[in-house]
Amino acid sequence: MRHRQISLGVVGLSLLLLALGCASAPRSEVVVLGMIHGGHRTSEVYGIGELQEIVRRIDPDFILCEIPPGRLSIALEQYRATGEITEPRVRVFPEYVDAIIPLERSMGFELIPCAGWTQEMADDRRAKLALWRTERSADHQEMSEAQANAEAKIAEEGRADDPAWIHTDRYDDLVRAGMEPYNRLFNDDLGLGGWDNINAAHYANIERALEAHRGEGKRFLITFGSWHKYWILDRLGEQEDVRILDVSQFLGAETHP
Repeated sequence: MRHRQISLGVVGLSLLLLALGCASAPRSEVVVLGMIHGGHRTSEVYGIGELQEIVRRIDPDFILCEIPPGRLSIALEQYRATGEITEPRVRVFPEYVDAIIPLERSMGFELIPCAGWTQEMADDRRAKLALWRTERSADHQEMSEAQANAEAKIAEEGRADDPAWIHTDRYDDLVRAGMEPYNRLFNDDLGLGGWDNINAAHYANIERALEAHRGEGKRFLITFGSWHKYWILDRLGEQEDVRILDVSQFLGAETHP
């Protein structure tokens, strides 16, 4: 009986030390920065230069980007060899081609591809939505009107390209409402390319990247399209081992015309 008590005491002490170790491990810091894709090349307040300045202020250890695994390494090799990127899935994103990838070597962060998209998924989604425009015209109209209404309210209440406006709860609420019909009506039928489904695929990759560096106290910058932002923030808010940083502290005066 005495031996059993001692054994339990050792086990209890081990569990206590483990718990204390977990409690003292530094949490990862996470910044979710919404992208405006092609808009970065034309915006006066969130252009390529402004985006680079924000990234410098954030000073991340890792950037989790909206690029599918397998495509990023090709783009990096191209850029390092020639200074240009021709990889088709990457070159459509000015935020990476013009702003972030050129900063990679000088800043020393690691880029991690986290997009859940495949070309097959994108092609399937495009074909189905084109078909449903006529075969499910009422559903398609409801979806289109909700998204157009969200875009109109975003433009009405602020500048659609202003990062100070993009990174507000109100902006996220408008996007959430704008995407609700699309998600409700088409997510299941679109399969892997549905709204909830693709965001879940994106987030699974994000979560794996965070898990790989848990307890290291590193800073992560997540760069997905601004309409994905609310979905990612909702899931991050459920994790106790990350600390979400307020983007506003990294926005400079140049983002407020």
